[in-house]
Amino acid sequence: MDIQENIVNKVAQSGLVSIDPANFYPPGERIIYDIKDNLFQGLMLREKDFRDFVKNHDWQQYSNKNVGITCSADAIVPTWAYMLLANRLAPYAREVVFGDSAALETILFEKELNALNIEQYRDQRIVIKGCGDIAVPQSAYVELAKRLTPVVKSLMYGEPCSTVPIYKRKD
Repeated sequence: MDIQENIVNKVAQSGLVSIDPANFYPPGERIIYDIKDNLFQGLMLREKDFRDFVKNHDWQQYSNKNVGITCSADAIVPTWAYMLLANRLAPYAREVVFGDSAALETILFEKELNALNIEQYRDQRIVIKGCGDIAVPQSAYVELAKRLTPVVKSLMYGEPCSTVPIYKRKD
């Protein structure tokens, strides 16, 4: 008797559908534009200087990049300054958001997940993969759970061979 005949792939037979959130990793380079570099003495934004900078800056360098606009300095920055940056970045950047790198990743993943056709998972047993080479923000896992729960039969986290139950529909 061949030893291969006795090996049964129970994971493959389980009917589980595995979703890897890393597959939704949004394309494009990430850049954080920190407005602190435009502050006078690191404390305040001077309108004339800022408008001159905005007018003369090479915005094409942000082409097809995902840009987060933030200020890491403890300074009061008027809202219009962020709006002006967004206005100049929008024609070039793939995406422009207000926030640091974590906020940028959250928003990028959310946009990708919102485009996901959830109906393809109706009445399925789903495992959301938990480990991978690409860093996936916690918010992506929360968004997947929120969106999948109304349609799936069950939802688990981890790997098909070792899962943590999240949700099971009562039939």
